[in-house]
Amino acid sequence: MIKLLHFADAHIDMTNFGAHDPETGLPARVMDFLRSLDTIVKTAIDEQVDLVIFAGDAYKDRAPAPTFQREWGRRVMRLSKAGIPTILVTGNHDISPSQRKAHAMQEFDTLAPEHITVANSLKLLTPKDLGGLPIQVMAIPWITRAGIMSVVTSGESGEEDPLRIIEDTVSEWISTTLRETDPDLPIILTAHASVAGAKLGNEQEIKIGRDVILSQGLVRNPQFDYVALGHIHRFQDLNEGNHPPVVYPGSIERVDFGEVNEDKGFVIAQIEKGQTTYEWRKLPIRKFIDRSVTLVDETEVNEKLIAAMPTQEQLKDAIIRLKVTYPADYEVLIDEQRLFNHAKEAFEFKLHKNPVSEARSRLADGQETSAMSPWELLDLYWKGKHEEQEERETLQKLAQDLIDQVSSGEG
Repeated sequence: MIKLLHFADAHIDMTNFGAHDPETGLPARVMDFLRSLDTIVKTAIDEQVDLVIFAGDAYKDRAPAPTFQREWGRRVMRLSKAGIPTILVTGNHDISPSQRKAHAMQEFDTLAPEHITVANSLKLLTPKDLGGLPIQVMAIPWITRAGIMSVVTSGESGEEDPLRIIEDTVSEWISTTLRETDPDLPIILTAHASVAGAKLGNEQEIKIGRDVILSQGLVRNPQFDYVALGHIHRFQDLNEGNHPPVVYPGSIERVDFGEVNEDKGFVIAQIEKGQTTYEWRKLPIRKFIDRSVTLVDETEVNEKLIAAMPTQEQLKDAIIRLKVTYPADYEVLIDEQRLFNHAKEAFEFKLHKNPVSEARSRLADGQETSAMSPWELLDLYWKGKHEEQEERETLQKLAQDLIDQVSSGEG
């Protein structure tokens, strides 16, 4: 039996909330992520796991600051010094679209510390690659269009859609590689990828038509004994109650308010050929609290806002957002300083104001909606919603791209 620790989506350099920690000089929010990472590393060492798989996205982008690389490196080297075989799969936030640029975990490839393997290409790892551990790991990193061409034997294909080429190539690689495996040893598939049917967290920056989607049939193959996924921040088993478990462990901390209701953690799995059990371990992370209030009259405005906020005990050390919707002419009644003073014990307090005006956009004299193009009508709508100019331009561009795709028959 192989004892595996599986985690993913560390994103340790997220600095979107809080100030700097006075003792370390690091952003206080980064310290939250590092504490979660410390818990994971300590668990691996204390419980003497046989193998650690990190399924991608160490940072928020492929060019982390050296300070954050140092902190990530310290944790990974603890695993190396403990003699625990560790596989680091590169995720979409770890790599550049260009094959010529280094990925964010390149130093582990270059320096090759003991027991650390970086999977930045389609790779089968056997016992000889894992210190004699009796297990096989098929690794699929995040694959770019340029990346897939490096493993396709011919640059020519009857298929024109690059994403379809990638999906077909990955499927063929899995089928071919499974024939090369030892049928008596357990097989783990690890991938940083989207799988059809997975539930996304709101934080995901997945663009329509830009993600390679692996089919559930591909990852539910009973020849696998565990499927260790990364990329989607919400914990879920896409083959719950069946073999093999197909698990996203989720991210190790909340990235933003899109994950406000999601717990975070990692997985400890006991893997045998044809039989695997696992336990999802919840991490003790900082509270996010999201509250909303709509003002409908002018009486006791600030008292209503404070009443909508968490208690002082709940506020302490939490990240709080208060969303307020109100008629635009109530603006002068909102005492922001009083609200911030009330939330002074919070780690961070965000006040999100949404003033609403009853005024409607008017057409110019002689102008009729029937004579306006779809994007002109949309621009009129954004103006009526009082969106800022920059936001209107962004929304217009997205809308026009969609309209152009439909018009050309690509949508």
